[in-house]
Amino acid sequence: MNPVIETLINHRSDRSYLDKAIPDTVLDNIILSAYRAPTSVHSQQVSVIVTRDKATKAKIAELAGGQPWIAQAPVFITFVLDMHKTREAMNLIDEQHIAHESIESIVSGSTDVGIALASAMAAAHAQGLGVVPIGGMRRSPAAFIELFELPPLTFPLVGLALGYVDRPADLKPRLPMSTFRHEEKYQTEGMAEKIGAFNQQLEQHWRDIQRDGGENWSQTVANYYKNIYFPDVLPALLKQGFGKDK
Repeated sequence: MNPVIETLINHRSDRSYLDKAIPDTVLDNIILSAYRAPTSVHSQQVSVIVTRDKATKAKIAELAGGQPWIAQAPVFITFVLDMHKTREAMNLIDEQHIAHESIESIVSGSTDVGIALASAMAAAHAQGLGVVPIGGMRRSPAAFIELFELPPLTFPLVGLALGYVDRPADLKPRLPMSTFRHEEKYQTEGMAEKIGAFNQQLEQHWRDIQRDGGENWSQTVANYYKNIYFPDVLPALLKQGFGKDK
């Protein structure tokens, strides 16, 4: 199998790292891969903040909801939706920046951040590192904005912990491919039954790896999505100057 494909389909979210520094050349390749990722209309509305300082990583771990692997990882990268740069570019030619007033700009910028994140993860895996993306950045966005001294029209969307793996994670099963791949039109028929079967498969997986308290998929998503997951996101976005369509 092509090594790139093999790397992608064998992704694991590793949360246990060795106390081993990442060489600058390896980290530079990861950053360069994210930097060269495509962006909408060449907007380049993504920036990254690299954190290696132990005290700062510990603070990030705390703010992200108590995730010790963040502090343990030798490097943490924060991916920022960045329309500060695009506004500065337009100021140079006396044009008014209004795209940030629409929810579309957040969708577009978040998409670009996701593409950059995926590129960084692939580059890290290709060089023998383990990674875990961190959505908990959005748990306390105002605190991260202050920590990183982010200017207006920027927002910390997601983080990435990376390092050399101590104890490799298990490969989690997924929903059936038929719930993911739809030919021509979205197929709803049999969806509930397929999810029900996957619930049983996932419970068996937890038993196989001897993980106590492993839940089925329905319960896992319910734990988060029966509430507004991160309620502080919208207030922080508005404070940073982003708007929403009237």
